[in-house]
This record gives sequence, C-alpha cells and structure tokens, in this order.
Amino acid sequence: MGLELYSFKEIDKIKAASQIVAEVLQRVAENIKPGVTAWDLEMIAREEVKKRGAKAAFYNYKPPFSNRRFPAALCVSVNEEVVHGLPKKERVIKEGDLVSLDFGVVYKGYAGDSAITVPVGEVDEEKKRLLKATKLALDRAVELCTAGNWLSQIVEAVHSTAEEYRVYPVQRYGGHGIGRKVHEEPFVPNNRKDMGKKDIKLRQGMVIAIEPMFSLGTEETVADGDGWTVKTKDGSFSAHFEHTVAITKKGPMVLTEL
Repeated sequence: MGLELYSFKEIDKIKAASQIVAEVLQRVAENIKPGVTAWDLEMIAREEVKKRGAKAAFYNYKPPFSNRRFPAALCVSVNEEVVHGLPKKERVIKEGDLVSLDFGVVYKGYAGDSAITVPVGEVDEEKKRLLKATKLALDRAVELCTAGNWLSQIVEAVHSTAEEYRVYPVQRYGGHGIGRKVHEEPFVPNNRKDMGKKDIKLRQGMVIAIEPMFSLGTEETVADGDGWTVKTKDGSFSAHFEHTVAITKKGPMVLTEL
C-alpha cells in the first residue's frame, strides 16, 4: 500500500479522533496511583471512550505484525515492559513505577494514536533522565515534520537524543502512518539500524504517529510470553511517548495535543 496524503478537511477529522485520544489518556493518567491495577486503567479507558462516542482502535485489532487480536482497549506497559502491554488484573501499580499508556481511537472513520509514560510518585534520577530523553526525542522529531524533510532526519533526531542522554532507542519498534487506519505506511523507526536503504521525503498531507521508545540499558527486546507484551532484554526500565502529527503547509501540526 502506498502513502496516504490527506486533505485539510480529512486532517480535521483525524484531529477530532486524536483529541479524544488525548482526553482519554489524560483521564487514565489522573487515576494512576499506588494500588490501582492495570485492569482498572483499562476499565477507565473503555468508559471514557464510550462517553465520547468513539471506538477504541486497539480492541480486537489484529495489526500487521501479529497473528492474534489485541484483547484490550489500552496498552499498559509497566517498567521493563516497552510496548503492547496487556492490562492485567494482577499487575498492581506501585510507587516508583513507570507506567506507559498507549491508546488509539477510531471516530467517524478516522484514527488517532498517542502514548505517554507516567511516573508513579517519586522516581529516581535515572528514570527522570529516561523520561526527559524520550519526551525530548519526540519534540525534536515533531519539529522536523515539514514538507521536503526526510524520514531519516526524524530517525536521526530520535536516535541521537537517546545517545545524548545515555539511553537506548529500542530496535524493531517505532511509529507509523495513520489516518483512515490506525497503522498505515510508512514505518517510522526509532533506531538507525531499522532505517534500511529506502528513505522517504515528507510531503504535505502526510500524517504520522511518531513514538520514541527508550530504555535505560539495551536496545534489544524479548517477548513476554503472553503473545503481546514486549520487554527490554535486560529488564531495564523503558519509556514511551507518542504524538499523531500532520505535515501541513504551515509546518508540523500536533493533533494529539490538548
């Protein structure tokens, strides 16, 4: 499938979906505290998305990279879990945890997708550095979302930020195009090794989800065994931030910002 280019009218519709994503994530994040379970957060996400008349994009979704449908609305990845964490009833949140929330919706035929990592209570300096680096990598990548720039510049911004902060950009996972579907072309890597030979010039009307995933100790991951959750190979903590961004005549437009 080729690259989709969206009109201003369509970008407005992607923005409407993206705003719902941002609102739901904010509500879920407000409820993160020691003692709540990952499943409690899932229940909040389901309720909030229903209130807004949208559909949770990940629920029952079978992405191109899996042969199983995702059984939840919200990805909850805690500490060493990098991405696609199943919100399990037995996963109790505690002080010092890093909780990554990844959520998408489909609303009136268009999709939005975003992720945040929430520190629980007081976290140590290493975790603060990891959070700062991951968020900064996203901000720097967003700034480069202008027509005429190249996908490789986004990858470089993300990877070099990780190096600057002495953290590791996780291999094999990254962002993606988004619009009518939650996952579209192109793949947006976080690690230079995933860039491959083919670069893509950014064009007006492209909409991409950029999602740096960094860890404190390694760029390598392993599967958890539940068919979905991806963890750091060495068990080190990880963080994940994501925005849906449109490339417009006026420059980057972050659609998942409230």
